[in-house]
Amino acid sequence: MKFFSDVSLSSVFAGGVTVLVGITSSLALVFQAAVAAGASPVQMGSWVWALGLGMGVTCVGLSLRFRMPIVTAWSTSGAAMLIISAPGLPMAEVIAAFVMSSVLVALVGFSGMFERFMDRVPLSLAAGMLAGVLLRLGVDVFVVMSTQLWLPLLMVLVYLVAQRWWPRYAVVLTMLVGGALAAWQGQLHLQDIDWQWAQPVWTTPSFTLSGFISLAVPFFIVNMASQNIPGVASLRANGYAAPITPVIGWIGVVNVLLAPFGALSVNLAAITASICSAPEAHPDPSKRYTAAMAAGVFYLLAGLAGASMVSVFAAFPPALVTVIAGIALFGTISNALATALQDGQQRQAAFITFAVTASGFSQWGISSAFWGLVAGLVAWALSRKTAP
Repeated sequence: MKFFSDVSLSSVFAGGVTVLVGITSSLALVFQAAVAAGASPVQMGSWVWALGLGMGVTCVGLSLRFRMPIVTAWSTSGAAMLIISAPGLPMAEVIAAFVMSSVLVALVGFSGMFERFMDRVPLSLAAGMLAGVLLRLGVDVFVVMSTQLWLPLLMVLVYLVAQRWWPRYAVVLTMLVGGALAAWQGQLHLQDIDWQWAQPVWTTPSFTLSGFISLAVPFFIVNMASQNIPGVASLRANGYAAPITPVIGWIGVVNVLLAPFGALSVNLAAITASICSAPEAHPDPSKRYTAAMAAGVFYLLAGLAGASMVSVFAAFPPALVTVIAGIALFGTISNALATALQDGQQRQAAFITFAVTASGFSQWGISSAFWGLVAGLVAWALSRKTAP
């Protein structure tokens, strides 16, 4: 099988870092959303199981089918919205909203509407949005140094040295050195891991018009704007012209099937996708799909373990996760900035996209990535009208 000849240690490691960053950064939000929806502890484990299965199947299946690093993730914006909107609603109506939102994603995907919209977005603006989304992670590597100097400083130095002589394994070596130092300092708490297998729990959806209007439609809009648009921009900014119509469509189908078990939203990833798309994942861009497939396998394992994933990733010191995530994205951020500012006619619009996205501005539950793209498109349209 071609996969086994294409896979490498660095791509498997990139997949592992992708899952590490994805889960540690937002799994708590998923649990909060489940609590807000009135989920029992067993149902909370089912939510993680369904999300892990959904992300695993889509990462492996879509990446293998199209030979591109297609990474999916749950929606942090969607989870945050549920925390506010779900209290007071019956669990069956919340689950119905997941189903209806996923049906809308599949329809918009397979109809080609979403791809036609993204085809109109200039590459420089997509790159500016990607750089803005990722900037905070890169900067946080050095922010951490103000409170904990030696761990991040040593990891950055190891990365720079490894980039000079062993660039393919620079991130791997950095993680190993960081883990060894954290263990030596007593910050690695592997003994606290509590293994528990998840139990899938089916909840029969209760479809209502009010639930569709008040929860399903806003949930769909937030997820498309905050996740799928940046996800497509990430792929294109990293040089992958993914066939958006089938990708979005099949993600919606998988989500429909898993929604009754608690899969609130599986979407294209942006931040974690960039880890699998970076040169550190594999020097050959045509073989980086193996990193996304590795991430899919790790997501499947995480889903099977269910709620125990909290204790697994709590064992890692936050500084270690922050630094390795930022370092893994150094190359992607710099390349995205270079692409964004390359075209002189679009440079100002690309910078506005980058600045608004990086600012963290949000409105109506929709993240800054969407508003950055809107601001950049407006600036680009006006500059085309007024340019001599």
